[in-house]
Amino acid sequence: MFSKSCEYGIKATLFIAQKSQQGERVPLKEIAAAIDSPIAFTAKILQILAKANIVDSTKGPNGGFEIEEVRLPNITLKQIVQAIDGDGVFEGCALGLSICNANEPCPMHNQFVIIRNQLNETLSSSNLLNVAMDLNLGLTVLKR
Repeated sequence: MFSKSCEYGIKATLFIAQKSQQGERVPLKEIAAAIDSPIAFTAKILQILAKANIVDSTKGPNGGFEIEEVRLPNITLKQIVQAIDGDGVFEGCALGLSICNANEPCPMHNQFVIIRNQLNETLSSSNLLNVAMDLNLGLTVLKR
């Protein structure tokens, strides 16, 4: 459903949010190890997220990534998806047709609109504070 970049971006952001709740700034290598992602690939994704103002980046020996705790309830998973993958998953055709709408639907259009709307609602209502709290409580995990 999401690109590999987006999957890693979501996991990295959640890991950073989790650590930010504990008052920690996280170095790139720790993030990459925590989400099982190559360091260079993780760096590119975090650069996109920093440019989109989702994560904060600090350079230097004590540098790393963080998100101000007060911002956690205001950042949704949808914002992360949009920053990395754009709006395609929320607007695109299930079969990849360039024109697909209610007037000219693909064979999957009516079913996919329902799924797309549910995904949009789920990601829009899932903020970093709540999802990171579930991680901190051990109710969810980022890797196995």
